[in-house]
Amino acid sequence: MPGEGGPAVPGFARRATLCSCRDNPVRALVPVLTAMPAAGIPPGDILADSGYAHRDAGAWALPLRAAGAQLVQDLHPHDRGPKGTHDGAIIANGNLYCPRTPRPLPELGPLARDATPEEAAAHDTRTAELARYKLGRISRDNADGYHRVQCPAAMGKIRCPLRPASMTLGRDRPEILAPPENPQACCTRTTITVPPDVLAKTAQKHDYPSKAHRRSYARRTGAERGFATAKDPASNHITRGWCCLMGVLGRSGCLCWRRSSWPSPGHANPARRWRGGVLVDGVAAWWSVWRRVLGDRGAG
Repeated sequence: MPGEGGPAVPGFARRATLCSCRDNPVRALVPVLTAMPAAGIPPGDILADSGYAHRDAGAWALPLRAAGAQLVQDLHPHDRGPKGTHDGAIIANGNLYCPRTPRPLPELGPLARDATPEEAAAHDTRTAELARYKLGRISRDNADGYHRVQCPAAMGKIRCPLRPASMTLGRDRPEILAPPENPQACCTRTTITVPPDVLAKTAQKHDYPSKAHRRSYARRTGAERGFATAKDPASNHITRGWCCLMGVLGRSGCLCWRRSSWPSPGHANPARRWRGGVLVDGVAAWWSVWRRVLGDRGAG
């Protein structure tokens, strides 16, 4: 699976957790991911679907960002589009936009899966135009999660009469023809401060739903292949009854061995070994050892 701006990497599972069906999967998985830096493994990009992105920010987005992760996720339909304002700027899809941004642009949704090349090109053009109206970040998050952003006209991305210097820019940039009659802080100040709770849930690595976001999120197909293999009855499926062990420890061990025995396209299978000219599955070998351990305990 190709990395973002890097070489292809094997689609191996590096962390897993097993919990009861009564537990919230998000709250069960987050401690596993946030513990990775302590083991010397930076979490990097977290590719998540809208089922995770829609969770409370304190349960998902905030702890992952604190651990150094960068979110690349599909926003839930309830989280897409304009969601109020901050100091006059429009809050939409994890960013702040000029109050005079054309209404259809912040309401753009993700590209349809069956879109034609022409439709994809038109969608990318609209998202690129939307990016011109975005307030640009000029600082990193401080210890409390605050950062500062600047008006797009002050950054030279659009032309606006409220920023006279921007009117000298080329006419290839969008122009605000009717600025706000009573401009708020985002239009009158050089920069504004964004508290951590304003974009806590929806902010992510790439602008949503831009071309860069779509390409980065497409890497999640590697995880989907793993899910499909787990549910495939023609291979090492994990349907009800596949494991006779009781308890989290025993089932976790079996699940990890079974996951390691799933094939990874283009890479050798690390959980299979040759024994006497016969290819033995790693799960079967591990299970035979476990049975001997249980037998020794029973005999004692």
